[in-house]
Amino acid sequence: MSTIAFDQFALTRIADFARSLSRLHQASRRQLVDDDAIDREFNAVCMSVWGYTTDDFSDELFSVEDHAFLDALDEAQARIFAAEQGYDLVDDQGMLTDWWGYCWMILAEKRGLLTPENRAAARAAIEEKYLSAPNVIGVIVGR
Repeated sequence: MSTIAFDQFALTRIADFARSLSRLHQASRRQLVDDDAIDREFNAVCMSVWGYTTDDFSDELFSVEDHAFLDALDEAQARIFAAEQGYDLVDDQGMLTDWWGYCWMILAEKRGLLTPENRAAARAAIEEKYLSAPNVIGVIVGR
């Protein structure tokens, strides 16, 4: 059986979770939109789909081959890769703007990196980074 033909009804359509993010991207073409707002919406999509975000695992957990794969992805390859893993990266206007970030999440899931232990280690590293900055006396983390 061809690996290109996928049952579109069996795929998790990320666009269904990314409507607010898509609206933010559209608005950013007409007016200044805070990058933090886009990051928050991207993270909200990831939390809705996977229960994790890209902040919940370290890039160092990926192999050199994984990094090379992700760096070489184009939209067509990403769409096929995502579909092979059970995800759809297309909305009504075409490919989702944040398709590359979603591919990171899909590969992290495939590699088994979305774990509470990796989340705790990644969060500890982020807190350590902030605490090492001058004039920072504490980090408040919502859990």
